[in-house]
Amino acid sequence: MKNSYIKLLFSTLAATTLFSCHDLDVPVTTALTTDVFPSTAEQFISASGPVYVALRGNFGAEAFQIASYSTDEGIMPARGGNWYDGGQNQTLHLHTWTVDNGYVNGHWTWLSTIIGVSNQSISILEQKMPEGAAKQTTLSEIKVVRAFAYFMMMDAFGNVPIYTTYGDFAPKTNSPRTEVFNFVEKEILEAIPNLSDVSGITQYGRPNKWTAYALLAKMYLNAEYYTGTNRYNDCIAACDKVMASGLFALEPRSSYLSMFYPSNGPQMKEFIFAIPYDPAQTNTFPFRSVNNRSRYDIPRSMVKKFSLPFTPAGSASTLPEFYANFNDDGDIRNKQWLTGLQYMSDGVTPLTVTTTNIGYDQFYKGDSPSAPYTYQVKLTPDVVLRQDVTSFDAGNDEIAWHMGYRNMKFYPDATSLNRNQNNDIPIFRYSDIVLMKAEAILRGGSPTMGHTALSLVNELRAQRTTSPALTSVNLEFIYAERAREFAWEGWRRNDMIRFGKFEGKWGYKTNSDVTRRIFPIPRVALQLNPALVQNPGY
Repeated sequence: MKNSYIKLLFSTLAATTLFSCHDLDVPVTTALTTDVFPSTAEQFISASGPVYVALRGNFGAEAFQIASYSTDEGIMPARGGNWYDGGQNQTLHLHTWTVDNGYVNGHWTWLSTIIGVSNQSISILEQKMPEGAAKQTTLSEIKVVRAFAYFMMMDAFGNVPIYTTYGDFAPKTNSPRTEVFNFVEKEILEAIPNLSDVSGITQYGRPNKWTAYALLAKMYLNAEYYTGTNRYNDCIAACDKVMASGLFALEPRSSYLSMFYPSNGPQMKEFIFAIPYDPAQTNTFPFRSVNNRSRYDIPRSMVKKFSLPFTPAGSASTLPEFYANFNDDGDIRNKQWLTGLQYMSDGVTPLTVTTTNIGYDQFYKGDSPSAPYTYQVKLTPDVVLRQDVTSFDAGNDEIAWHMGYRNMKFYPDATSLNRNQNNDIPIFRYSDIVLMKAEAILRGGSPTMGHTALSLVNELRAQRTTSPALTSVNLEFIYAERAREFAWEGWRRNDMIRFGKFEGKWGYKTNSDVTRRIFPIPRVALQLNPALVQNPGY
């Protein structure tokens, strides 16, 4: 059913979606024009499709990488030169990135594309779609997607230009972050009355009222950092809207892991808003329109363990500082990690690899470097740059390739032939609503609905661990709980900044420069739009 829905949503787009440049100051268009498209009811539905293809774009790639590899959650060292990639992974980890970092550029490009395509679709539909409730709902859904893109851009880049009119390509300077915040809030609030209050397969992948309230809650929780004014009561009120809908619930401990499996989809009762993925629906944009996280996370030695028809790269891992949060033996969330000695899927048969002595350890000094060597795969917690610290290189042997514990939350898809996955990626889950409300109360917001921060945290943990309920909770515990709950979901950077942890030390990172809380505006964007002003520190 999930794949059928995705095909319905995206299959009409491949032939009509031809994109040009992707910066806020230059045209971002599709082949759709008011002269040729749309005119029928089906075409009106399809006219909004490019917006969702754009949204699907880089969320599973650069958006995740800058949110994770710039934190203690993730690291991607080079291994014998592999994955050095011009130093973009190294500089993210060390907080020494520049205007030319590929991940940063890709993130700006992706968000700019969403905004540009949204502006064009809004323009077409406003001119051509018959007046009525359907028109207002469709336009409001697109405006919420655009608002999400501006939220992400504001979060990553701070002061950014605001474009809302298709055909307006005049250079614009940066709008202050507070102004962008107010614009996004206004867009969402104006959209809510026209949005559907339905959840489930008919609305899956498109924003509804509860998506809007979840986005508002996320903005309000971070408002003190973004604007200097706390909005914790507003965060609580937005969370209450989602809770009072009665449409969502925490998945029980027994199904927590399956929320992220290739078979996930609209049946997941925690999903407020998720991006659907289908490995067959790719390359509509000139960037990654796929979810291929397990390509980076699963070691190449585990093809047999997961019955994979492809060889994963297995280059990304977590750091000991982050994994230390997984310290409750009764917590189901521990099982999202690959650690220590590895076994086949039966849990009994050792997973072994046969190589050579020097293939296992490139620093082997014995007399038989080419002699066969068979070992049981073992993942070790530390990432050691044994080959070269300067080039961020752990080495190109079996020891190096198994450094660092690996996350397999987005469980590898054994049915995919091209390393792209069926796993949908949730943006907002009900557990986030629960923890955002608990945090907002601890930060000074007024409790509502009979909830306390403690009761909310215990409500979540009752579905995650067999350990006894807590008797007290504080912000430090919320910070750790968010690490356990949302590992590998793209929120770690946002959390670390809000909790004042982003300037800390982890791995090989010692830089405490606060200007690194936002990324630089890419060089190409500055060249195309001379009115833009670079962020401080760059």
